[in-house]
Amino acid sequence: MRGEICVGFGSLLSFVAVLLMIFVHVGQINTSNVPRSIYMAQVNVSAYGDAIHFAIIDPVFGLYTNNASAPLHDGAGLRQTYKFGIYSHCAYVNSTAGRCGNETIGEQFKPYDAITTDMSGNWTIFSQSFIPDSATFRNSNFLGHNSKAAYWMLLLGMLCGAAAFITGIAKHNMTFLVSTLFAIAGSLLLLIGASIWTVIIQRSAAINNLLVSSGNQSTPLGIIVSVGPGLFLTWAAFACLVVSVVPYMISCCTYR
Repeated sequence: MRGEICVGFGSLLSFVAVLLMIFVHVGQINTSNVPRSIYMAQVNVSAYGDAIHFAIIDPVFGLYTNNASAPLHDGAGLRQTYKFGIYSHCAYVNSTAGRCGNETIGEQFKPYDAITTDMSGNWTIFSQSFIPDSATFRNSNFLGHNSKAAYWMLLLGMLCGAAAFITGIAKHNMTFLVSTLFAIAGSLLLLIGASIWTVIIQRSAAINNLLVSSGNQSTPLGIIVSVGPGLFLTWAAFACLVVSVVPYMISCCTYR
């Protein structure tokens, strides 16, 4: 393989990895078409009201809001779905209408806090009894700390990928060596960040199987945690960057 083709393939892969991570970073910063479609995790609480009604029998009033513009964390009412990015999270009353929280560097994944602070006080008390302290979904300290650490891994991994692409442009053995090292470092960082997110989502998703009881009968709690496209994009970026190591390394050793 000619040197130009080899290093060009490596540069293309590192560029694609960076581009994918840029999409990950814009997820949930606002509710426009692209950002609202990209998220690391989703929490669907549309059936939660039915579960509460099943458990307490009495009608459930004031749990949800249909006002997409209502402020978050202000007890204004629960939304149907919550989508979490790495800078913010947004809550939606339907598939398109919603509102996002403040953008924060390294937004912490705290789904329990997100939904309970949108409920009025009485429904928050009910939720405390329905969702046990042992549920990872409720362990905001664990989820928040790990998602914050994952953010820095993903950010640094993206920057290493960008550095690999930039240094690989110059046609010299030394720059190809530097690109190889950046690609390796970026791959490891993306691997760590993606792995952390995978673990915390899977452990949070244990709530999907939680039941509430009424008499001798039980029904699902109605809170469903699922993986978002942002995590798949992150794993794809990792794959692109780790494969780019091969052509960069070959170019470093053989380019003339």
